[in-house]
Amino acid sequence: MNNVLEAKTINKYFRKPVLYHVLKDINFQIKTGEFASIMGKSGCGKSTLLYILSTMDTDYEGELLLNNQLITGQDRNHLSYLRNKNIGFVFQFHFLLSEFTVLENVMLPAKKLAEKTNIEIEHDAFEKLKMLNIDHLAYKHASRVSGGEKQRIAIARALINSPSIIMGDEPTGNLDSYNSENVFNIFKQLSAEQNLSLLVVTHDEDFAKRTDRIITMEDGTMIA
Repeated sequence: MNNVLEAKTINKYFRKPVLYHVLKDINFQIKTGEFASIMGKSGCGKSTLLYILSTMDTDYEGELLLNNQLITGQDRNHLSYLRNKNIGFVFQFHFLLSEFTVLENVMLPAKKLAEKTNIEIEHDAFEKLKMLNIDHLAYKHASRVSGGEKQRIAIARALINSPSIIMGDEPTGNLDSYNSENVFNIFKQLSAEQNLSLLVVTHDEDFAKRTDRIITMEDGTMIA
């Protein structure tokens, strides 16, 4: 099974106000179709690590590989392209644009990538909404849908460019138990049926226990 993502001896320092070694010799891989979670106490470095893995933070030591290609040291424009094409993001807060329709929100990353026509992008976006059973919301403004629906819209948006991996930072942190279960089931289905890789930072132990693997962090190191 191929690695979608691989971190080799990742170290991260915060230099102000004093030198602080926040991530220490991080080594791990995420395989194609694997659904992994990262757990640990607040301040242990989970979100800092995710920020590096997502290519948004380039100030680190070590090597990062995406689809077996070394991406450490690439220029920011190329990293932006790789990120938009290969990584889908789902956060605790959905970051939908309230003045846009649901369909327009889902289309945005594909418009930025600009590899398809507007008609093709609209068709793809509608298919993603249909897959998540929210196509009936397509022409509603994002401000007019519920919290659980907003998170499903955010997942549809994360899927629009057919990424290699979905990264989540507390994606159920703002949801009730019913909608949290919905999000978990969607992720599990994406892993099982579409062979999509997922890496999710979470404080929710019940969520993490049902993923394929739990990566536990403590004081900037991986302990399991």
